[in-house]
Amino acid sequence: MTKKRAAPPLAAAPFRRRLWLSLELVAALSVLAFLFVILRIQSYSLTTPQPTLLLFRDPIPFAGEPKIAFLFLARAGLNLDFVWHNFFKNAQVGNFSIYVHSKPGFKLDQSTTRSPFFYGRHLEDSVQVNWGEASMIEAERLLLRVALEDPANQRFVLLSDSCVPLYNFDYVYKYLMSSPKSFVDSFSDKKERRYNEKMAPAIPKHNWRKGSQWITLIRRHAEVVVDDDFIFPVFKTFCKRKLAEDIDEKQITEPASEKKHGCIPDEHYVPTLLSMRELEDELERRTLTYTLWNNSRSEKDKRSWHPVTFQYGNANPMEIEKIKNIDHVYYETDLRTEWCQCNGTFVPCFLFARKFSPGAAMRLLNERLIGTFEVSSLLQESS
Repeated sequence: MTKKRAAPPLAAAPFRRRLWLSLELVAALSVLAFLFVILRIQSYSLTTPQPTLLLFRDPIPFAGEPKIAFLFLARAGLNLDFVWHNFFKNAQVGNFSIYVHSKPGFKLDQSTTRSPFFYGRHLEDSVQVNWGEASMIEAERLLLRVALEDPANQRFVLLSDSCVPLYNFDYVYKYLMSSPKSFVDSFSDKKERRYNEKMAPAIPKHNWRKGSQWITLIRRHAEVVVDDDFIFPVFKTFCKRKLAEDIDEKQITEPASEKKHGCIPDEHYVPTLLSMRELEDELERRTLTYTLWNNSRSEKDKRSWHPVTFQYGNANPMEIEKIKNIDHVYYETDLRTEWCQCNGTFVPCFLFARKFSPGAAMRLLNERLIGTFEVSSLLQESS
């Protein structure tokens, strides 16, 4: 009898096939997972600006006296140009420069201003500014960029078209030039919940700051603001004021801790940027521009803060003297009292004030509350 050959194991071939199929499945899933990660990284990089190498510019040498650059944010013309004319006419020309951001197409000349100091001082490259939007920051950055072209400009003062000086030019010049620091109102914003979580990780919450937009910067800090291409895009995307039509019924009824609040870019951008750059030790963390706030209540019985406009009646000697005598500012959210100092010396807190009507500003000059003034001299010089 012949012996029959033993048949090979039947399970070997199916096992190998299952093994290869499993390996192919694992490889395919790995490729898909890799592609998913790449797409997420690309998507993140498109929506969140990536930090660049944060360097400071090399100092630019200049000869002569340092200048203060006065940067005016105006809607159109300057209604208080006669006040500033009186301020600048007693200054040395080489100690200051003037820049005005107005609406696109507006020009400062003999037909639009009474003061020769403002002739041609408008920016040719301006943007349409809307309150509570990033366009306000764009205008500030444009002013700083143009002013930085003059190496002699060493201090940069941002002012509104309703601001008035409280002292003469010599006092303001000595005050600013004697300090190596910027004056930037800056405190932790713990109550209004304007921080948008979508800003992270570009802007960590612990760096979020609030303050008055009316700043005074040393040159190095002005360069930081102009050179920033990291924080500003985040603000444009995520820091926006909330319009009334954006508030739905659900938000009205939900707990206060969960409500979404509007974000006003110009009240947060500069102090947050300088905090991110670890420059707060180089600041006097206060503004030099006084604002009187009216804490009223709206129709829905909610607190609403509005700046008071000084009219002829309340722009009196007692009120102006009260502003000049302020020597400290208390920040409730920081539990911090900022005693006003300039290079270690105690000084009045404010050099400027807003908002003043033309009638109120004229009273300041006529009663010599901010310096001597003769209307005839302005008319002669502008004729």
